[in-house]
Amino acid sequence: MQTYEFQAKTDEEAIEAACRQLNVSQDEIDIEIIEPGSTGIFGLVGGRKAKIKVTLKAPEAPEEPPEDEEGVQVAKEALENILALIPVEGTTVTADRSDGTINLRIDGDKSGLLIGRKGRTLDALQFIINKIVNKSIEKRARVLVDSEDYRQRRQDFLIQMALKMGDKAKKIQKPVTTNLLNPHDRRIVHLALRDDEELDTKGRGEGIMKKVVIIPKKQNASPGRL
Repeated sequence: MQTYEFQAKTDEEAIEAACRQLNVSQDEIDIEIIEPGSTGIFGLVGGRKAKIKVTLKAPEAPEEPPEDEEGVQVAKEALENILALIPVEGTTVTADRSDGTINLRIDGDKSGLLIGRKGRTLDALQFIINKIVNKSIEKRARVLVDSEDYRQRRQDFLIQMALKMGDKAKKIQKPVTTNLLNPHDRRIVHLALRDDEELDTKGRGEGIMKKVVIIPKKQNASPGRL
C-alpha cells in the first residue's frame, strides 16, 4: 500500500494536513508518528516539527447478502405474499438452495387446492415465482415450488408410467405416445428411458405442453427372436 509522510508543528496539525491533502477522513487512514512535535525551551529554542507516516486503508466492501441467499429470500417472500391472497389457512413456506436450484416447499395444504389438477396450480405458482426472482436478481436462478411432496409423488408416477409405456413399445414394436406434459414432466420421462438402448424418445407438439413419443429402435433379426 502507498504511504505518505507529513510534517507540521504538532501531531494534530500534521494529521489535519494529511487528511486535507489526501481528501480523506481520519477514519480512512492509518497513522504512525515518526517524530512527535516539540516546542523547545519556552517555545523559542530547540523546537522540532512533528513527522507522521500515513497509509490509506483499503476500502471496505459493501455488506450485501450473497446472491444465492438473496434469491432464496426473494423467492420465499414472493410465494408467501401470493399465498396470503389465497384462502388457504395454516400454510407455511420453507426455502433452500441446492445444485443451483431454489426449492420452495409449502406445508399445510391438506385440501390440495394449491396443487390443482395434475399440478397445474402449482406450475402456475412456480412460473410466477420464477419471473419475479429472475427480474429481481442479476444471476439467473431456477425455482421449484412443491406442496405436500407432490413433485416427488408425481415423479415416481411418471417414471413408472414411462417404464410401462417403454415395455409396451418394445413389445408391439410401434411408437407409443404420452398425454400432454409440461417441460419438467417431459424431462422426467426422457431421463427414465435414457439408458434403454432399445428405445428413443422425442417431444411432439407446439408450445409449452407437448407429448413424448417413445419409439422402439429397429432390431436385427436373430435366431429364436422375432
